[in-house]
Order: sequence, then C-alpha cells, then structure tokens
Amino acid sequence: MTTPHEAVRELLGAWALDALMPGDEADVVRHLGECEHCAAEAVRLRATVRHLDGPAAPDPVPDTDPGRHGLSLALRSRAPALRTAPHAAPYAAAVAGLRALLAELDEHGPWGTPVIHEWDVHDTVAHLIAADEPLARHVGSNGRAPASSPAPSGAPPPWRVEWAARTREVISRERVRTPAQTVSTWRNQAAGLLSSRAAHDPELAARTVLLAGGRLPVADHFLARAFEAWVHARDIGAALGLPVPPPPGPHLWQLVRFAVRILGPALGPQAPPVALTVSGEGGETEWILGSGDDPVRAQLVLDPVDFCLLVGGRRTPDHVPRGTSGDASAAQRVLTRAASLSWL
Repeated sequence: MTTPHEAVRELLGAWALDALMPGDEADVVRHLGECEHCAAEAVRLRATVRHLDGPAAPDPVPDTDPGRHGLSLALRSRAPALRTAPHAAPYAAAVAGLRALLAELDEHGPWGTPVIHEWDVHDTVAHLIAADEPLARHVGSNGRAPASSPAPSGAPPPWRVEWAARTREVISRERVRTPAQTVSTWRNQAAGLLSSRAAHDPELAARTVLLAGGRLPVADHFLARAFEAWVHARDIGAALGLPVPPPPGPHLWQLVRFAVRILGPALGPQAPPVALTVSGEGGETEWILGSGDDPVRAQLVLDPVDFCLLVGGRRTPDHVPRGTSGDASAAQRVLTRAASLSWL
C-alpha cells in the first residue's frame, strides 16, 4: 500500500514541471511543509528544471478570437514546460497541446462524448496512460498508473493482444475515477517521461529496446508517443468540434521520417521499388522503398500530414489525397502497408 510520503515523492517530478492537477498540488505543498527530506528534493528538482528550461519565453500574443478562449493559440504554440533533447521535443509539444485541449473541459463537461474505438473522451485519456506505460517503465519515470494484472503462465501473448488488454484494464479502472483524476495520472506520467534522463540525453536515447512490439531506439519510442498523443488529441478535438492543428513543422517532419523508417522494413527488400515523395510545408523529401536492385516502378507523392494520418490509421489507402504515376499496384501496396502499421 502506498503511503502519503511515497505518493508525494512520486509527484515531485511533475510538481517541478508545474504539471500537477490542483488537488495533487495542494497535497504536495502541504507535505513539503512537513517533510524536510522531500522539501530538499523538491528544491533540487525545481532548480534542475529551471536550468534545463533556459531563458523564459516571451509573453504570447493575445488570442483575438473570443470564441476560442485562447485554445487555438495554446494548441498552436504548444510551448512545453520543459525543454528536452530534440528526439523528445515532439512528445513535449504534443503533451502541451493535449493539456491545453483538456483544460477546456471542466468536471461536468462533455467527457462522455464518443471519440473512437467505442471510447469517449475520458476513455481516450485512460488509453494514453496505458500506451505510455512501457516507455515510462523503461526510463524509470515515476508514473502513478495502476499496476497491470499478473500475466498468466505460458508463452506471452502477441504484443497487440497485450496492448489491447492493458488498455481495457486501465480504462475499466479509470471509469470509476473522475476525469480530473484520470487527467492528473496521465499528466504526471507524461511529466515523468519528460523529466527522465532519456528525454535529455541523446546518447542514452540511441540505445535500442523492445517496447510494444517494436525494437527501436528509445528516441524513436519517444516519437511514437508523440505520434499517438497528437493523433488522439486530434480525435478528441474532432469529437468536440475543436480543430486541433498538426504538429509544428520541424516536429511533423520528425514524425514523417520516423514513419518512413518503420515503413521501409515493413515492406521488405523484395517489394516492387516505389519512389515515395513527401512534400508540403517545411520542404520535400524522397525515399526509395522496396527492392534496391530493380528500377523504380511507381512514384507516390503525399502531404506530410496526410502521410502521418495514413500511418496513424486516420486516412484509408483508397481515400488519402496523393499523386501517383507508374505501376498503380506497386503504389497501392505502399499505401496499404503504411495503413496497416497503425497501432492507434
């Protein structure tokens, strides 16, 4: 059983990032006035955050659209509370954007609005708790998500089955809590990820680890977390009629390059070679996917946002906007394989 002292220690990283919900913040402040050890640790963590954060950002330009309540500006700027190494910056920005979106919903807001996969808004946030857990456990961050049930004996299930089962388990548990409590758990876990050494040390993040079915560098697992946080923020925004913009240009291209790194091996070296061009705001890049021994069979041109939404399962191969030339079946194979990568 977690003691009040242990519970506060788990929250200190999030407190240092100013990422606590009001109820948790009150508990932490009360405990820091009574515990010298935790107070000293809190001072150390806050000093570290200020050092990593660098100079203060200028005040934002006021939002002139009274109907948006500042949401559009908050989502566009997505200024994270803590600067990280480049590989974790898209996740920090996606977390900041989703926090701004969820801040528009009060305790009696439209949390029961259907979003996707038979989840409502509350369920979708609970899913993100489960989705971030593998990386949080690996980097040793102090999340507060409930522990998973012991796995049955025998061979482990396929990762997608395990992933879905853990999501169901966390959603079931979070449904008996308030939305504010669920958001607090998600925010604290995200804050732990962003304050971890792996979020600030590129050398440490270059190490490869098997998480959620993918053996990838830790840096790429951070990009996967950014990908999912943005896509589900977009899902929630669409359900509530609140447009969520794409990631900032540099972050969007990090996600594009990450998706291509996954797509190439998924197609395999014997696939008919296709020239994939991703062209849009921020530039244009071309990759040759498939066999390197044969002449290119087709050319495929996609917008970066549409390409990411295809890989994220929010565009279909038949309806995603694209330009094609050459062998239509080869191009379609790339589109179909890209869509099949979605785990969201």
